[in-house]
Amino acid sequence: MHPAVARPVTDRPDIGIFARVFPVQHARSLARTVRGLGFSCVQLNLVAVGQPTIPTVDELASIDLAAVARDFAEAEVSIWGLSATYNMAHPDPAKRAALSHRAAALIARAPELGGAAVSLCTGTRDPDDQWRAHPDNTTEAAWNDMLESLDILLDAASHGGVTLAVEPEPANIIRDTDAACRLIGDLGDRAAHVGFILDPANLVAGTDPAGYPQILDDAFTRLGSKTICVHAKDVIPWHERLAGAPGLEFDHIARLHAGLPTPVPVIIQDIAADEAAAARDLLLAAVHRVAGVARNLGA
Repeated sequence: MHPAVARPVTDRPDIGIFARVFPVQHARSLARTVRGLGFSCVQLNLVAVGQPTIPTVDELASIDLAAVARDFAEAEVSIWGLSATYNMAHPDPAKRAALSHRAAALIARAPELGGAAVSLCTGTRDPDDQWRAHPDNTTEAAWNDMLESLDILLDAASHGGVTLAVEPEPANIIRDTDAACRLIGDLGDRAAHVGFILDPANLVAGTDPAGYPQILDDAFTRLGSKTICVHAKDVIPWHERLAGAPGLEFDHIARLHAGLPTPVPVIIQDIAADEAAAARDLLLAAVHRVAGVARNLGA
């Protein structure tokens, strides 16, 4: 991986939010709610508009994705990406294959939403919870099963012209920066259809806070050229952070975000709807401080 090349710091990056933060509702009212809180984009899980994350063939045929896209466009909210998360390393081969083909059908239709990416869950050997760690996640068998699922999804992504968004998650097969780099190496030319979501809280999970800066610097350097989104949450719950408790150094993360070779959105997650605007303001304050320092240094 090549180090990220610095670009000019902007005062206001594209800041969005997970659509499923809000109560399930019609796409039109959801989009207006998002815009009313000052967000310009969303990461959309279909559950937010009353549909399954990975619909069956019949369910997918009945969903008017173009209408959903129009509702968001009318509210001036872009759909950055669509969730197609399921357990890509499920220990049951039949279940894994069935969900892979359903996800591929959803990916094939993702361009109707106008988004650039489809987010994935690289999975776990836990049969009941795709976000729960399992001791067999580090085995070659689990890795190869994840790659087999990804192969099906890559076919759909390449035909549809969308990017598959992989997020290093400590409980999943792609658990850290090393695993993400290995994935790119294993995919070869097909890695052109894969990008990464960097979530600082996930990247430092379970580590000593003194080492956070080094871990984040390493991730943004090695994966910077393939980063397509940054997720915003903290190592403590949002309500604690908004009340003034210490957590991640958002100024440091803002500097790393500004140093990415191309602008990418920042998407807030794991937050209560009534805390969303305050979290946005907290992030923007860090961005403004970093931008101000950059301007002063360049003066």
